Amino acid sequence: MCNKPTAAQRAYNDLEVGIFFHFGIRTFNEENRDWDMKQMELSTFNPAQLDCEAWMQDVVRMGGKYTVMTTKHHDGFCLWRTKYSDYAVQNTPFKDGEGDVVREYCDACRKYGIKVGLYYSCAQFGSKDMDSKTYNDFVCGQLGELLVNYGQIDILWFDSCGSENFDFDVARIQKTIYSLQPDVLVFGSWGKDIRWIGNEWGLSPMPNDNTVEGFYAPGECDCCITRKEWENFWFYNETNRQYVRTPEELTALYLYSVGRGANLLVNIAPDRRGLLPAENVRLMEEMKNEIRRRYTDCVLENDGFEHNEENHAYVLCFDRHYLVDTVILSEENADGEKIRSFSVYASQNNREKGIKVYSSDTVGRKHICSFPPVRASRLTVVIEDSDGKETLTAFTPCYHSGKQPY
Repeated sequence: MCNKPTAAQRAYNDLEVGIFFHFGIRTFNEENRDWDMKQMELSTFNPAQLDCEAWMQDVVRMGGKYTVMTTKHHDGFCLWRTKYSDYAVQNTPFKDGEGDVVREYCDACRKYGIKVGLYYSCAQFGSKDMDSKTYNDFVCGQLGELLVNYGQIDILWFDSCGSENFDFDVARIQKTIYSLQPDVLVFGSWGKDIRWIGNEWGLSPMPNDNTVEGFYAPGECDCCITRKEWENFWFYNETNRQYVRTPEELTALYLYSVGRGANLLVNIAPDRRGLLPAENVRLMEEMKNEIRRRYTDCVLENDGFEHNEENHAYVLCFDRHYLVDTVILSEENADGEKIRSFSVYASQNNREKGIKVYSSDTVGRKHICSFPPVRASRLTVVIEDSDGKETLTAFTPCYHSGKQPY
């Protein structure tokens, strides 16, 4: 067991925002739902304008740093030319059966400096008709294709929906993965590198403790940009395409995920052309701009902070009174996360701790503390509980609500 993050896990947390691509034969059969077992004909899959480089150009505009694409969803349709199934892209009209979406996607990610993530459903329609050995051979064979033929894979994202009662050979599957891609980060069923946050709403609970059962595993919050009431539209849905989140809600999701030490993975489904819907890209770009306005462009001038080790306090003083409504904290986590509770105080002189304006628990890679504007010349963070000696690496004050009045 290891409660310390690897270098790859720390780098993953620094990416903050990723884009999820649900794309496949369901894109062309929007009347279908997960596990409805309805037949979807291979002849329907033909994204005539597929342009994965355009996807990545959009990802850059949206502020995404990594992506995850469905290589095989629960229906079993494969976006690469697999030898283990006929229900795959080689038997569709797309590029006369010569296309390979996974190849185009991976190449485009690398061209634009975007980390490569591959999604693989652990189960699929018809898989329960196979015996245990047959299906384990099938899964390991397909994972071998994906992990050998497409260069370095940064994230392997497993969806366990529908596979709860399968008899998987976990040791064999893990050996297949890590022997072929030693540096890959595994999300879900057969890895402990990235942790599902527990919902598909884009919201991290608090506390967000990244050490679970003795292992360090940073959390990821996944959600759809298109959603109607309780229904998430993971694949493109022409009928309900207008039910999209607003930039204000997307910015709030950033606060509830990245602002609580997790990553945010937003699903934007490519359409039947093979392109990203322009409206969805625009909304994400507005979110990116608002995040920059709130948490980068509005940082208040200061000379840094001091650490009073005896009082477990970190103190930041200004040379004037500022209105402050945000403090961004980060904790050194190379040896694991230590902070278990803390409070932020604001004072209008440089001698007193002042009044408490915010209180919470874990800090981790990033904690965005938002509170009603308060005028202050001194801010103090008091660590009230920790698992050993903690170190804040960032203590950044902001005022995103507008120009300082004087």
